[in-house]
Amino acid sequence: MAKSKKNSEFVHIGDILSGVLKTCRSDCDEELSQVWGLWENAVGDVIAKNTKPEAFKGKLLLVLVSSPPWMHQLQFLKKDIINKVNQALGKELVQDIKFKIGAI
Repeated sequence: MAKSKKNSEFVHIGDILSGVLKTCRSDCDEELSQVWGLWENAVGDVIAKNTKPEAFKGKLLLVLVSSPPWMHQLQFLKKDIINKVNQALGKELVQDIKFKIGAI
């Protein structure tokens, strides 16, 4: 059995994880992850204070909402929010949004 040569240089864990995640996720997922950075600008300050993107399931964006009245109101604005988010992303990556009550 041959001995392996040990690398004496340290590697940052972020570099390793980034490489591993790229093998597990598609380019589309990587583009969708930009939503967290652009959410406030895309939806506006008032909506952003009462919502938070939580996760993706395919092209479905799950968004946490602060209260039932806000969730009801956002149902009426869903198409507009999808359009604004896709405009900010520069592509039509979000096809639907599901709102659920949660901690913001």
